[in-house]
Formats: sequence, structure tokens, C-alpha cells
Amino acid sequence: MKSKRFLIIVAIVGILLFVPVIAMQFSSEVMWDLTDFVVMGVLLFSAGVACELVLRKVPGTKNRIILCGIILAVLLIIWAELAVGILGTPFAGS
Repeated sequence: MKSKRFLIIVAIVGILLFVPVIAMQFSSEVMWDLTDFVVMGVLLFSAGVACELVLRKVPGTKNRIILCGIILAVLLIIWAELAVGILGTPFAGS
């Protein structure tokens, strides 16, 4: 993986993880602990790396868009399940 793109992925993940840090300063409704940050960081980073691999390895713009869209949809479903339990699995949040 190119170093510049890898740094961009890491920077975007860091910026996105900084949003709840700021929200926790102003609201008691956002209560993340270290585990939440680690899990979300892993999810965001893996989705970013997966999209990067798709962009590098898959030929055709249409196929790239479809696969990255699927990756992002899976990320959002996992996030929603961990946050509020939309599917009712044992991993659901409170």
C-alpha cells in the first residue's frame, strides 16, 4: 500500500474518532470507553483498507463503486448493531 494513502486512511480514522471525544465534553449522552474507541477504530480502519484494496485491485469504475458501497453498507450495519442492536444479536449495545 502506498504510504501516502495509508496515512490518509489513518488520519481520517483519527478525525472520525475525535468526534465522540468532543461530544463527550459537551453531552452526558455520549459515553464511550476505551473498548468503544478500539472497536470503532478497527472497524473504520479495516473498511478503509478494504476500500483501498478494492480501488487498487479491481478493474472498472462501476465494480469499484459497487464493492466499496457494499463494504460501507456492512460497516454501517455492524456499527448500528453494536450501537443499538437493530438485528437483536448478543453483541447489541444498550
